[in-house]
Amino acid sequence: MNSERPKKPKMLVVDDEPDNLDLLYRTFRRDFNVLRAESGLNALSLLSSEGEVAVIISDQRMPEMKGTEFLSKTVPNFPDTVRIILTGFTDVEDLVEAINSGQVYKYITKPWNPSELRAVVQQASQTYELLKQRTEELQRAQAQTALLATIVQVAQEYDSWESCLEPIAAAFSESFCADSCILQMIDNDQLSQGKGSHSTLTISDNFLEQDPLLPEAMAKRQLMSWLNTAPATAPAINQYYQQAGIEAHLLVPITYRGNLLAILSLQWQQRKTKLSEDELKLIHLSAQQVGLVLASNCSR
Repeated sequence: MNSERPKKPKMLVVDDEPDNLDLLYRTFRRDFNVLRAESGLNALSLLSSEGEVAVIISDQRMPEMKGTEFLSKTVPNFPDTVRIILTGFTDVEDLVEAINSGQVYKYITKPWNPSELRAVVQQASQTYELLKQRTEELQRAQAQTALLATIVQVAQEYDSWESCLEPIAAAFSESFCADSCILQMIDNDQLSQGKGSHSTLTISDNFLEQDPLLPEAMAKRQLMSWLNTAPATAPAINQYYQQAGIEAHLLVPITYRGNLLAILSLQWQQRKTKLSEDELKLIHLSAQQVGLVLASNCSR
């Protein structure tokens, strides 16, 4: 049984009054990882180091930078973050402009009702999760369209499998934000020497040849993956990838009618999480399309 607690979403509260900051922290610390800043400038600096947060609550009247001005500066880098403004006075023009431009989700007047504020923040957190989900779905759809379009284009424009490797490898690398992608042909269940292509990450020329997961992937014709943050089951495998500066690795056998044609290898230097089920499905589907392209070009 897994007793690990779900990770708390991050939240940023900004107010130049320390008492208000402490009150907001105490109100939300049980449900959120609460970050605090006493000014808009400090808050922007904190966001640059901490990264995206689910919800920002900012006071409106602060020295140096008003809350609406600060929140507007967070939109380009963190479009999915949900922003709430606290105001103790009537500044209709600023608030209307901020709300209409999508910079502010809601505003709460001071002194606020704790129950009302908690309800608003809970709704804001749910809105953030929904926005993130939709953004990721859109990105996956765009990646799928671009990748499959590249594979189709390669099938139409290139007349040999040698010329297919580089554009296909580059497309996989870009679609899945990989630091490197190797696509190497297979002859008689052996890696074809000199018949491969890889992109940006600097790794040794014989990386794939010595890959400890390669024999099993080829024998079983099954996708194999490795993640540095996963529990260590084979120290030698961990050491091999760690020495290559890799945090995550994926091997995908490419087959056509039961014949192993090539191996696709993706590497990431910073990825800390497993590929999602949707990503794996897209990779599997795309690998099947690559198999058709390579089989067609090999027969020409």
